[in-house]
Amino acid sequence: MHTVVLCQDSDRTAGLVKALAGLWPDLKDDPVRGKEVLIKPNYNTADPAPGSSDNATILTLVDELWRRGARSIRLGERSWRDTGEVLRSKGILPELARRQVEVMVFDELPARDWVEFKVPGHHWPQGFAVFRPMLEAECLVEACCLKTHQYGGGFTMSLKLAVGAVPGAGQGAAYMNALHSSPRQQSMIAEINTAFTPDIIVMDAVEAFTDGGPMEGRRKKGEATLAAANRVAMDAAGLACLKRLGSNWSVMATPIWEQEQIKRAVELGLGPAEPGLVRIKPADENSLAYAQEVADILARG
Repeated sequence: MHTVVLCQDSDRTAGLVKALAGLWPDLKDDPVRGKEVLIKPNYNTADPAPGSSDNATILTLVDELWRRGARSIRLGERSWRDTGEVLRSKGILPELARRQVEVMVFDELPARDWVEFKVPGHHWPQGFAVFRPMLEAECLVEACCLKTHQYGGGFTMSLKLAVGAVPGAGQGAAYMNALHSSPRQQSMIAEINTAFTPDIIVMDAVEAFTDGGPMEGRRKKGEATLAAANRVAMDAAGLACLKRLGSNWSVMATPIWEQEQIKRAVELGLGPAEPGLVRIKPADENSLAYAQEVADILARG
């Protein structure tokens, strides 16, 4: 059984703290303790959340990781364009420095720090590469947003976050061109996820894009934060949240486990194959009704 903790709270800091506490209530069992932690956020652009990670979410996450006994914390990202400029525009760098977080701009890594994957049966014509730090992290933490994706991804949550682990056009790589020109883009997104496995995933669903995205879109208040240890379970719960809010035709008309990203991820053994294997756990009493609504939608598909 895969657990997704849902906390209903419009305050990102309070919601994230309670969601993580619900996922690992006993600090002795926490996968963070004593580990070198790498955070992979959603700073694809500098747009306000959910266009990109909200700084409050990332800084609260950092504080919680330190509190839970992390040995060191790094943040690594590859944005759509200039990652360094995106991070500067977001204004998060001074706060990360103050919290002793090392920032890794993946764009600046040399090709020797890319690891290539060419897997028979995958939809990548020439294979794909992943930045080495994503593969070697002792504890990998992903921080995603809740939103749709109008450019072929369908939706962009934890599975889609893996695209930022692949070298971009600015590094002279052709991987993104192969991805964005393929009719099987969603399957290719799932396939990137076979290269690594996160230990913790958090989703900022305080606000969501229910259409458009990933940078701008139709905005609705989700007033929730989710935490999980499995990407398929997390994205399935996220799709249920979008259905609850009322989303675009692609989300509303397609059963959750028939979404191509989910379906291919299940084929690859990355997560649960049916809703009965996902538990939506409320973080507190205030979250009970919301969690039950999401669980009911998930059960219906």
